Amino acid sequence: MEPIILSRSQARKIIIHAAGLSKKAQFGTGIDAVYEVIKQLGYVQLDTNYVVERAHHHAMFARVPDYQTEWLAELGEQGDIFEYFTSDAGFLPMHDFRFSLPVKKAFETKGIALTKRETDLMNQILEQVERDGAVMVGDFENDRVEASSGWWDWRPAKVALERLYLEGKLMISRNGAFQKVYHLPLDMVPQDTDQAIPTDEDYARYVIRRTLGALGISSVKEMAWRARRVKGNPVKKELEKMLQAGEVSTVTVDDIKGPLYMLAGTDINMRVEEEVFILSPFDTLNVFRARLKDFFDFDYQIECFVPATKRKFGYFSLPILSGEKFIARMDAKANRKQKTLIIHNLHFEPVELDAKTIDKFVDTLKEFILFNKCRDIIFEKSNNGDLLTTISNNFLQ
Repeated sequence: MEPIILSRSQARKIIIHAAGLSKKAQFGTGIDAVYEVIKQLGYVQLDTNYVVERAHHHAMFARVPDYQTEWLAELGEQGDIFEYFTSDAGFLPMHDFRFSLPVKKAFETKGIALTKRETDLMNQILEQVERDGAVMVGDFENDRVEASSGWWDWRPAKVALERLYLEGKLMISRNGAFQKVYHLPLDMVPQDTDQAIPTDEDYARYVIRRTLGALGISSVKEMAWRARRVKGNPVKKELEKMLQAGEVSTVTVDDIKGPLYMLAGTDINMRVEEEVFILSPFDTLNVFRARLKDFFDFDYQIECFVPATKRKFGYFSLPILSGEKFIARMDAKANRKQKTLIIHNLHFEPVELDAKTIDKFVDTLKEFILFNKCRDIIFEKSNNGDLLTTISNNFLQ
């Protein structure tokens, strides 16, 4: 079958629509829209960084205008979604639960060998949860034998709880302080949930469909990354079968290196409205740097993992999307005590911005201030003084 030939603009529109950012409230409003976002993306990455509101809430705020942070917990309590560590920690729709089982099996069979002491501790904790109900790491005495050697040097009870979670013997929810609460799966997974372990082929096809559904257009590398916890999975082999069966199409986009793929039947003439979105660094649209560079000519890196002396734009720089192009990146921090959003650096990309786009950005920024439980804003610097003056003046009116 001949590849479908797309312009970069067509490809960008497909990608943005798949990400749920083709217009304001693409999935509607309310808690039902939050579920629709997770159902569409298949996975919403969770992150603990609290410089601004956490990544999973930020992703929802960008797509659901009336989003309330407690809604994710409510969906978990209702059994509609669950948290697990697939490619990274994140929220998934409960109807995909069976496809987390191969990852859990991989953690159990290919993890670091346990000592008898560690095995006994895991069994003791599991027995306690079965007997007394959900637990937190704080419920266990400090059982550390030696002093901590670093950030990830967890004490034995924490290691045991996390291993039980990764292996699927326990599941987690979050309390109001974002701390993990460990439960039996029996208490969190609805009885009618399909828990049949998929074959390698079924799991590979699931990964392919989910990746293409969320990304719109994808390479094999990105699909394989989503399946990386399960070694030896036949993603390439099943992709070829799906191509032959007409379930997936090959795509050619200008001079972007291929092969590239999208789901068969995808509308290649998507419309994208000129709305402005402030995005999390961990947003689905941003996680693959090479893809941003290829399709959007946006060279982006989250710099909280970069030494301070080598940062170009700031510790936690947020990409700003307008229509089908990135117009800026904004290094921001919410000072919750003073209820002030501090913009350390507002760096504009080399694109033309008209008055309408600037107005929409200001409106989105005002919403972002409230979302972060702030009332005021401080701008510290920008690479475009005139634009910064125009924008900051809007907050003096």
